[in-house]
Amino acid sequence: MSAPATPAWETEEGLPQFADPFIQQYLSGRAALIDQEKSTRSDAPFRAALTPLAVEACAIVSRIRAEERRTVWSTDADLSGHVFPGMPFTLARERMEESKLWGIVRRMPKGALLHAHFDAMLDVEWLLEQALGTEGMGFWAAGALVGEQAPGQQELGFRFMGRTWKGEESAPSIWSADYVPKSFIPIAKAADSFPSGGRQGFKAWITDRCTITSAESIDHHQGLDAIWAKFRSCFPILGSILYYEPIFRAAVQRLLAELLADGIRWVDLRAAFVFPYYRTGHTTPEPDYLAFFQAFGDEVRTFQATAPGGARFWGARFIWTTLRAHDPRQIVANMKLCIAAKQAFPALIAGFDLVGQEDAGRPLVDMTPELFWFRKRCAEAGVEVPFFFHAGECLGDGDATDANLFDALLLGTRRLGHAFALYKHPLLVELAKQKAVCVEACPISNEILRLTGSVMSHPLPALLARGVAVALCNDDPAILGHGKNGLTHDFWQALQGWENLGLEGLGSLAENSVRYAAYGPDQSAAEWRKDVKDGVYGVGVRAERMREWTGEWNAFCEWVVLEYAADYGSDEEE
Repeated sequence: MSAPATPAWETEEGLPQFADPFIQQYLSGRAALIDQEKSTRSDAPFRAALTPLAVEACAIVSRIRAEERRTVWSTDADLSGHVFPGMPFTLARERMEESKLWGIVRRMPKGALLHAHFDAMLDVEWLLEQALGTEGMGFWAAGALVGEQAPGQQELGFRFMGRTWKGEESAPSIWSADYVPKSFIPIAKAADSFPSGGRQGFKAWITDRCTITSAESIDHHQGLDAIWAKFRSCFPILGSILYYEPIFRAAVQRLLAELLADGIRWVDLRAAFVFPYYRTGHTTPEPDYLAFFQAFGDEVRTFQATAPGGARFWGARFIWTTLRAHDPRQIVANMKLCIAAKQAFPALIAGFDLVGQEDAGRPLVDMTPELFWFRKRCAEAGVEVPFFFHAGECLGDGDATDANLFDALLLGTRRLGHAFALYKHPLLVELAKQKAVCVEACPISNEILRLTGSVMSHPLPALLARGVAVALCNDDPAILGHGKNGLTHDFWQALQGWENLGLEGLGSLAENSVRYAAYGPDQSAAEWRKDVKDGVYGVGVRAERMREWTGEWNAFCEWVVLEYAADYGSDEEE
């Protein structure tokens, strides 16, 4: 087929043509420059090792993505409102879950989940059903929930009061002005007498109190402190239900089943060990968390032995966390509990972290005495409890919170939680690469908590382009409004939002999660770094699981080709 004739006006003006040698030379140099930059990406080795079948699967997914950007994420294709790629997560969630790309990402083997807060992993509706079905569960509030207080942020919670406890018949309703602050009312009585819709209204009200609503998530003009105030208020309520042993055990089973169904084979959980834990039938909290870990270990083993597909689940550990807002005495006391639990359950505790809003808490440099003390005490106790610090979950540039990134890396953190601000620090980017430190990125969390307005403006692509290892994580899905547990939402957002990623980039992020998971047995810093760098070519648990994941990835790519090649194969018009 001959090339179209050059318009007369272009010839008259002497306008160069794309076929001209010097234009072709420019385009060749341009392509070479782009390829050179892509060769420095963190996912470049993974892309280079793709099988031909995986290459075809990635091309198919790229075509589906392009089609859906035209037909699903375009205002021209939807007259009901302004729709666009990268629109706010809470507004896009229902639409994304109906897309073809969602079905593909849902099926993808995602490896390990490295950053997830156990307190915020179980959907609120399910937790409420467990509480309502538990005989002797009480409900309390800091004051009468009447008038303006009912929909507000008044402190409230739940607690097991005893199997035969029925409350006082004559006790005033918690919804009346006569209610005695912090007195316990049977949960069924409180729920059924809720003034706006009875039990269903009560469940909807508590759910609203324990989740960040769509309106709250997009009101970015109110700033970080406002959304963090709501975020913080959710944890005590959820923890007051979750940390009663029968509910806790059921929650572990439910969580692991949901993660496995989403293609997740391992999870490094975090929990702030500041909430009381109650054993079955007990109304007095445990003095430590030994019973917590006993129950957790029991349930993980039971899941692996008896749940459908449970034998395929590699396992789970906890990164012990305490609140960065606490004073030195409180932090040291909590560190002692951590060491005691580690000695009793070495296989279940992977590391240590400090959590809470970085801007509102103490910076790491202020806690160096406690952290060095902890390291010394761990050595004396003969236990390995490495650091897995949250750092750089902030907007500042050069302030004390931003500087947490310096301290986290200097203190030997094995991964960086969020590291939203890392891209601003070229020296730290290189240091993270040298130390083989992986970033636990949580793009939806960063959007909901007002660090970025959209996945499209998230800094993660800058880290990938500069060669930093990254794994995608979901952080606090129950509070943040995911509606489902697992990683599919965050994987989907990344795939649809970033042109340079593609399915092959998503595969690299999943492989990173397997590479950087905190499996047992414990390793020294040098052993960890060597094991991570050796990857699939090493020996031991990490290498074995990376090879197992690679097999799953190739099987997944084969499924993509078999399922979609007829409509989106290589003969499709690009």
